[in-house]
Amino acid sequence: MVLRSILHQRWLKIAPVLLLVAAGVAYLAAPILLGQRARAFQVGRSDLLQTVVASGRVETPARVDIGVQVTGRVLAVPVKEGQNVKAGDLLFELESSDERAAVALAEAAVQQAEVKLKQIRELSAPLAEQNLVQAQANLANVEKQYARTRDLVAQGFVGKAQLDDAQRSLDVAHSQLKTAQFQLKSTRPAGSDFQIAQTALQQAQANLAQAQAKLGHTRVYAVADGTLISRDIERGDTVQPGKILMMLSPVGVMQLVVQIDEKNLRFIHLGQAAQAVTDAYPGQKFPAQVAYINPGIDAQRGSVNVKLNVLKVPPFLSQDMTVSVEIEVGRSQNALSLNVEAVHDLTTLQPWVMVIADGKAHKRPVGIGIRGDQSVEITSGLQAGDWVLSATGLTVSEGQRVRPQVSRAPS
Repeated sequence: MVLRSILHQRWLKIAPVLLLVAAGVAYLAAPILLGQRARAFQVGRSDLLQTVVASGRVETPARVDIGVQVTGRVLAVPVKEGQNVKAGDLLFELESSDERAAVALAEAAVQQAEVKLKQIRELSAPLAEQNLVQAQANLANVEKQYARTRDLVAQGFVGKAQLDDAQRSLDVAHSQLKTAQFQLKSTRPAGSDFQIAQTALQQAQANLAQAQAKLGHTRVYAVADGTLISRDIERGDTVQPGKILMMLSPVGVMQLVVQIDEKNLRFIHLGQAAQAVTDAYPGQKFPAQVAYINPGIDAQRGSVNVKLNVLKVPPFLSQDMTVSVEIEVGRSQNALSLNVEAVHDLTTLQPWVMVIADGKAHKRPVGIGIRGDQSVEITSGLQAGDWVLSATGLTVSEGQRVRPQVSRAPS
């Protein structure tokens, strides 16, 4: 009994040491037998959204510079800077007494030319027709007289002198007939008198149009709906062509102009939705949509000019504000996904991962779809539940035993 008690006490003292030794041996042997622990991510399913972020500025519709085409003194300026105007509203008016006088003179010239043309149609042409009829009748009568005189000369009743007088009368009658014919022809629409009168009327009308245009230049109207953002003109000023007197910002589609890195060009398409925010109001996002993609690339910047229409214009948005835009280029529901930290050569055409299979590390090519901020869509090479080693901060050779050390998936 004494011996058994002594042995029992010794065993109680040795047992903890043996347990510590066994634990140490197991700890040291585990990496060899089971493989080392390594940071790993598990393939799962989630909703993914891929976006392209860019910065740029706000661009309103092209501003309209307003000036004059004639030199003159300002008579009235009925609008103020900052005022909203409608297309056709009077912006300012110049003194126009000389121009009005020129229009009145031109109108009188037109009336005179119209009267001249009317005179040819209603008076000269009928008169020429009557003259022609009279000349024809006179010629017929003179021809008869000539024939009688010629017979009397042949019979010896009268002398040759009378026949010469009859011949002269006949020649005059023929000449009068030709003159009447020419006069009538000139009064016809294709005749010279008619053409001269018609040309004079057209010239007078052209002069009137020119005078009216100059008069019109003394009144300047808004060419479109918009806001008058600049006014450098006052009543009594003398203005001349070449100087910008007002600036109008037309109402229209407001756009955002951003520079997209050319490596992201393949993701950008017309009609894509986007969210934008200004530097001045960082907490207030507003919707936009891709409306234009420049076909050329800026060689110095390596970027592409893209324009987006602002779908709902916030009241604070103004010209040249700096904006940041997040364009939605891809979306996938319940996609097979993996943390981006687990993918090697993600930006190349041959991405791959180190997957854990049968307790060992194996290199495997994968297909990549939608690329979110923290996860990517796996289109081939993996399945849900697979464990994949981190691609950063780890040196594991293919075929090496390894155990996953769970990394929390990004939320």
